[in-house]
Amino acid sequence: MEHSSLEILVALTDEEQEARRQWFRSRWETGVPFNRYCRLRATRWDPEAVVLHLPFRQELSAHEEIFHGGVLAALIDTCGSGAVMAGHDFAKGSRSTTISMSVQYLSAVRGEDVVASGICTRRGRSVHFADVVVSGARSGQEVARGHVAVNIAGERADTPWNRAA
Repeated sequence: MEHSSLEILVALTDEEQEARRQWFRSRWETGVPFNRYCRLRATRWDPEAVVLHLPFRQELSAHEEIFHGGVLAALIDTCGSGAVMAGHDFAKGSRSTTISMSVQYLSAVRGEDVVASGICTRRGRSVHFADVVVSGARSGQEVARGHVAVNIAGERADTPWNRAA
């Protein structure tokens, strides 16, 4: 029997799915040099939501005591992609790429850590969408909102389940 260009999916057990989700959580915190530099920490990582905590540091600022907008955009991208991966069906692949992102800056919090909360709002065949809200960790004041589109196609070569034995 001949197959089209569509990939044949292999079912994964619940344990295999969860192991892959947790690998991505660890990768987000410690495997991505920028995230490690920023001291990003996942305080929640499950199929319903991802919450990331970003401590304020002057090295990440644009103005005295104010996060640089690019750092907030990177946080939105990271959180939105994480929200997609935290509930993803890894039988459909593991190589993710952000393909679109929009950011709305709402306010600034002075010298305060921020928290990003992301949820996956739609899962497609290969393109998935997430919404993210960034707020002051202490004040709860909304700082920014974003919408992220993530494509997942193929397999990452650097994952434990794809490395050559």
